[in-house]
Amino acid sequence: MKKIQMVDLKGQYSKIKDQVDSSVLEVLDSTAYINGPKVHEFQKNLESYLGVKHVIPCANGTDALQIAMMGLGLKPGDEVITADFTFAATVEVIALLQLTPVLVDVDPVTFNIDTDAIKKAITPKTKAIVPVHLFGMCANMEAIMQIASEHNLFVIEDNAQAIGSTYTYSNGEKAKAGTIGHVASTSFFPSKNLGCYGDGGAIFTNDDDLAHTIRGIVNHGMYKRYHHDVVGVNSRLDSIQAAILNIKLNKLDAYNKARQQAAKAYNKAFENHEQIIIPTGKDVCKGICDSCDCHVFHQYTLRIINSDRDALVKHLNDNGIPCGVYYPIPLHRQKAYMDERYNEDDFKVTNQLVKEVISLPMHTELDDEQIEFITTTVINFITA
Repeated sequence: MKKIQMVDLKGQYSKIKDQVDSSVLEVLDSTAYINGPKVHEFQKNLESYLGVKHVIPCANGTDALQIAMMGLGLKPGDEVITADFTFAATVEVIALLQLTPVLVDVDPVTFNIDTDAIKKAITPKTKAIVPVHLFGMCANMEAIMQIASEHNLFVIEDNAQAIGSTYTYSNGEKAKAGTIGHVASTSFFPSKNLGCYGDGGAIFTNDDDLAHTIRGIVNHGMYKRYHHDVVGVNSRLDSIQAAILNIKLNKLDAYNKARQQAAKAYNKAFENHEQIIIPTGKDVCKGICDSCDCHVFHQYTLRIINSDRDALVKHLNDNGIPCGVYYPIPLHRQKAYMDERYNEDDFKVTNQLVKEVISLPMHTELDDEQIEFITTTVINFITA
């Protein structure tokens, strides 16, 4: 059995090496390293894939989220509601812009922001909601957009983990994650479902005026060279990364399908063990249906109950199986984001999840032998 990786970037690269190398060499030969043809080509291709009017590439996913908020004209002191159970970048940019983060609890099935908690958190100072499509699963965007409409709020989708995922409305209509809110951000960090070989990110929107504003912000506030019309930043996707992303975008659906198949295999092995709560698709599904498109499994995350999760982590590592705990500390307990406004009773789900979650290896190169070894090792531990 080949060595198990949390993310097997080398194995994935080996299958597309000739295409990637050729595309990168084109950039080197052209010397168009910044805002070159490959960047514009990738932008257009991603717009077409998502069905969104505007993709604005930038330097990384955190920049993308910050720039999206800057483009909306949010002011210091404005409140922005987001999930307590997510990576810190989501709340980090809120604080950096001197906005007021308002953390709320999540749903225990999907791990995504709890829409009832959003409603309770809204005040006259609330200006935006940031749903995070966590681990590759679309948040309840229909309900979120309805709440936003009722309260005249912006919705900024944090789509760093769910590119390629599809949201299905109650009437059967579908839309790609990141194309539903007023604006969205994504990351092309190497381990993402669509990852480059360095840093990269992008902002999506269907709003022409907002797109124009954001295009200026990413380039020092310039629309014409040395004419600075808005306060901006320097955040650009370089041409080499765009060349790599262009190759991988053509394979994204196949990559996501491979992740879904691996998740199904994991679920089948774990389905009859009461101490393991397996991930599912949308909350009306009992598992991962054959036509699953709502979850692209950036992470495959279990809940371990009535057992020692941390001891399981050690056991897996001792057996050569990498794993992760995403996330071990709620944001409301992080030193940088503690606030006397928060009440522990409002974070019951998050406080439980941080004790129970464990993410197993998940990538496009997992094979049956590896999955069998991983699942057997987990089951042997919890049944010992």
